[in-house]
Amino acid sequence: MILAGDIGGTKTELALYAPGSSDRTPALERQLASHDFASLEAAVVEFLSVAPDRRVSRAVFGIAGVVRGNRCETTNLPWHVDGVTLSNLLEGARVTLMNDLATTAAGIDVLDPADLDVLQVGVLARGARAVLAAGTGLGMVAVVRDGDRRVIVASEGGHADFAPRNATEDELCAWLRTRYGRASVEHVLSGHGLADIYRFLSDTHREEEPAGFGARFEAAPDPAALVSAAALDGSCERARAALEIFIGAYGSEAGNLALRVIATEGLYIGGGIAPRVRAAFHTPRFMAAMRKKPPMSDLLSIIPVSLILEPRTSLWGAAHLALAPEGNPS
Repeated sequence: MILAGDIGGTKTELALYAPGSSDRTPALERQLASHDFASLEAAVVEFLSVAPDRRVSRAVFGIAGVVRGNRCETTNLPWHVDGVTLSNLLEGARVTLMNDLATTAAGIDVLDPADLDVLQVGVLARGARAVLAAGTGLGMVAVVRDGDRRVIVASEGGHADFAPRNATEDELCAWLRTRYGRASVEHVLSGHGLADIYRFLSDTHREEEPAGFGARFEAAPDPAALVSAAALDGSCERARAALEIFIGAYGSEAGNLALRVIATEGLYIGGGIAPRVRAAFHTPRFMAAMRKKPPMSDLLSIIPVSLILEPRTSLWGAAHLALAPEGNPS
């Protein structure tokens, strides 16, 4: 059997495949709450406890964190993940750990057209792809060509410095530096980032909020989801303004990434936030911020751009890599 996993700060998704299966049709699939487990090994044991066939020969895990030497200290979980330890647990199975955006990139070839929301058709040309994904954190990855073979290049660019574009973002950047000691892109483009943008607007007395919303915000288990919902339904002007800042910054960083890799084979927006605020990406703000980078605006106006709607893309990408010959599909 083949084991695939998508390991995030919030949830751990695991799937078991019979050899020769389609990437989209596992024999067993479960979603587990990451914080319910002390380690990935514990989550895997729980998952396999209900599997009819627990014999695994190959496993690929996409993990939110830096992978070096087939080991990873997870970014948003207190887990130390070691490929050798997992291999021993799986009785000698070949185990590969990858950044979760790398497995998302691998999963793009598994998607159907209905799994994507096209924001800019652009002009598709052979070259590089890029994936940018805001969720619990911010991930980004490039996919480059080596002849006819695609090579996935992992990145921790989400921890690079945030580059403000206007006076409001200048103030936000200074506010973040006061709060965290520095302002990274992830401090803005993540669930925590969206919540902090709202806090910044509150602290600087911008826009109005309805009575009682501030208390609801502070008590919410997921304040970013509350802000998103209030922005989209029009019930809170401050939430609307926060989401507008978030979408503009997202578009700007998407343009930065597209330029850095010249993403003529497409820029893909992943992560858990984009599908939840899909309507906001269809306002002019996102694409305008992406394109507004003279002298490269013309290039950015022809980069194909799509939102990834399928939440299992990273899981399917891990399966795609594990099921392919040599675990290295073109």
